[in-house]
Amino acid sequence: MRLVLVGPPGAGKGTQAAFIAQARSIPKISTGDIFRANVREGTELGVQAKQYMDAGDLVPDEITIGMVRNRLAEDDAVKGFLLDGFPRNVPQAEVLGGMLDTMGTHLDVVLELVVDDDEVVRRLSGRRTCRSCGHIWHVDFDPPTVEDVCDRCNGALFQRDDDRPETIRHRLEVYAEQTAPLVAYYAERGVLIGIDATGPVDNVTERALDALRHHGA
Repeated sequence: MRLVLVGPPGAGKGTQAAFIAQARSIPKISTGDIFRANVREGTELGVQAKQYMDAGDLVPDEITIGMVRNRLAEDDAVKGFLLDGFPRNVPQAEVLGGMLDTMGTHLDVVLELVVDDDEVVRRLSGRRTCRSCGHIWHVDFDPPTVEDVCDRCNGALFQRDDDRPETIRHRLEVYAEQTAPLVAYYAERGVLIGIDATGPVDNVTERALDALRHHGA
């Protein structure tokens, strides 16, 4: 199975990607993992990407695409893969389609994790990070015993700037702007499935796997 996972920040893509990939015995391929591997191994693309990352700039599409192309050509991805974080827009989707055509294959399904904006804000704005050990707590889902104090090390907890509601809503606006055309692109091609990504993690995973089975993927 060749699968792309899409969804807004806070939809649980990383968690679901790991469970789905394990259930289907395919590699989970995320752009973050690819970047880190290339930088760590000092590949030509990794060296180029690091220059942009160190400068705080976005890595250009051509470098990202080159890394993805190399990763999909590895032995463990020949029979299938789950892509998380790529493609992010229609031009990248068109490039991915071309890559797969060259390999003599195609995407089976694009799975969209659907979560409304208010739920995303609740999930992300409730996170509290320990200044000492870096552990992340949540005021609703995983609260510390004492408010604003880490159970693990007694460090002070704080809310990161990018976990503030106004920042999250801006990220959601950017996501919708970039990704709505991508979702429409795959819907037109008949490969898009949307599932409700609210509720317990296990329930979301079960919905995802059921949707894939019903799609014949």
